Amino acid sequence: MRRAAIERLLPAAYQRAAGPGSVLGALLDVMEALHAPDEAVLADVDALFGPYRTPDGFVAYLTRWVAMDHVVAAPRADAPLPLPAGRLRDLVAHGALLARWRGTPYGMRTALELATGVTGFVLDEPPERPFHLVVRVPPAAADRLALVIRIVEAEKPAAVTVEVVAGDPADPPSDPPSDPPADATPPGTGPPPAGPPEPGPPHTPGPPEPDVAEPAAGVASVRAVGRAHVPAPLPHDPPEEPS
Repeated sequence: MRRAAIERLLPAAYQRAAGPGSVLGALLDVMEALHAPDEAVLADVDALFGPYRTPDGFVAYLTRWVAMDHVVAAPRADAPLPLPAGRLRDLVAHGALLARWRGTPYGMRTALELATGVTGFVLDEPPERPFHLVVRVPPAAADRLALVIRIVEAEKPAAVTVEVVAGDPADPPSDPPSDPPADATPPGTGPPPAGPPEPGPPHTPGPPEPDVAEPAAGVASVRAVGRAHVPAPLPHDPPEEPS
């Protein structure tokens, strides 16, 4: 508050006594100087709560507002952050999205990619172990296993056990191919044709078969969910809403 504005709040007798060089005038100058830092903060207070405008020291505090404080969990208050401030800003900016998809493969994969800056996490549920999730960490994020484990424990469904494996997810485990039919002949091994085929009746095309849509990558299935890029700011083609 400027000195003139403070002076107008005083009674008329005080205003007459607050002339230049007076004791009251000096006190009003001090009050203006004391108010200046606080007024500068209040003039731009919305920047404190913007993920990409807030100071670095305030970003960790904002993670609590979006239920991502487990990412910055540290044994000591003065311990350094486990990831750069830029990663924390991304997590805060996508906090609503992560809360919406928490407990799903899409949500876990997005949180891991945002926190580590690495893509290629593979989530797999072995058929012989239902309700058990194997998270395969790409080599680029193998040095951040402690952070990955904290995120996985917070993002997984409560009834699911989890195992974090560091390795190359380029070749995730898949079902073995089915055996070919008994009467199938490998290409190139059959007898050569005796001559040109005899002309047959003209082929009449039938009605086109209806298109069968590929099954969408739903959020209810955990097995072989593949890879996803980090949405910015929202996924271009998000999975179907969980029921």
